[in-house]
Amino acid sequence: MTYGVGIKLNAGLVFLSDSRTNAGVDNISTFRKMIVYEKPGDRFMVLLSSGNLSISQSVREILQVEQLKESDESAPITIWNAKSMFDAARVLGQAVRHVHDRDAKALEYAGVEFNVSLIFGGQIHGESMRLFHVYSAGNFIEATAETPYFQIGESKYGKPVLDRVITPDTPLGAAAKCALVSMDSTMKSNLSVGTPLDLVVYEADRLQTDRIVCLDMNNPYYRMLHTFWGQKLREAFEDLEDPVWDDAHTDTPLKVDNGSSKPLKKISRPEERLI
Repeated sequence: MTYGVGIKLNAGLVFLSDSRTNAGVDNISTFRKMIVYEKPGDRFMVLLSSGNLSISQSVREILQVEQLKESDESAPITIWNAKSMFDAARVLGQAVRHVHDRDAKALEYAGVEFNVSLIFGGQIHGESMRLFHVYSAGNFIEATAETPYFQIGESKYGKPVLDRVITPDTPLGAAAKCALVSMDSTMKSNLSVGTPLDLVVYEADRLQTDRIVCLDMNNPYYRMLHTFWGQKLREAFEDLEDPVWDDAHTDTPLKVDNGSSKPLKKISRPEERLI
C-alpha cells in the first residue's frame, strides 16, 4: 500500500508521498512514488502514483514518450509541449489506457486487478496551476476551491486533519506541515505506509522549485513533528471533560432531556434468560 496527497492553494502546490511497497509482512520494499517533470521557466509538473507497482512504473515510463493526436494534420501533444495542464492530464490518461490495452488481459489471466491511481498537478507558462486525480480508466477530475486536495492509497487515517486545516488560503508552510501530520497519522495506524517520504512545495508562477526533500525518521523536523503532534493530541484529550450524566456539576451534561429518540432497551423476563 502507499499514501500520497496533493494540495492546491492560492499560494502554490504541495505534494507528499511515502515509498513503502508491501507484498506481505515478509516482503516490504522501498520504491519512489513521486516523479517531478520540470522545464524551468516553461513548466513544472509532479506525478504521484499508487496501486499496482508494475502498472504505475509502466505509466511513468510511457508518459515520457506518449503522444496524443487530435487529428492526422495536428502536431502530437506530449507532456513537454502541451499548452495546458488539462492537455497534459489527457496525455497521462492516454498513457494509462496504453498500459491497460497492453497488459490488462494478461493481468486478469493471472488474477491481478488493473489498479492504478494518480495525482498529477503543476503549472505551464501562460496558465494557472491545476491539480488532477487520474483513475484506472484514464479519466480524471480536477481540484476546486471546495475540494483543494486529493489523496491516493491509504487515505482514511490522514483525511481528518486535512479537512480541518486546508483551505485555498492556507499558506504553503502550513499546508506542508499539515500534509506531514496527515502522513504521520497514517503511518501510526497503518504499517504498509512508511518512510522515506518525498515532499515537494511549489510556489505559484515560479515554474520551478528548489523545495524538494526526502525525509526519514532521523530527519530533525520530522522527528520533532512526530513527537510533538502525539504529545499535543494526548494533552488535548486529557483536557476534555469526562462525560457527566446530569447537569449538577457541569454545563455540558451528556444526557439531555430534549425529547430525542432513545436506544431500544429490551428487558428479558426471567424465564427468557439462558441458564
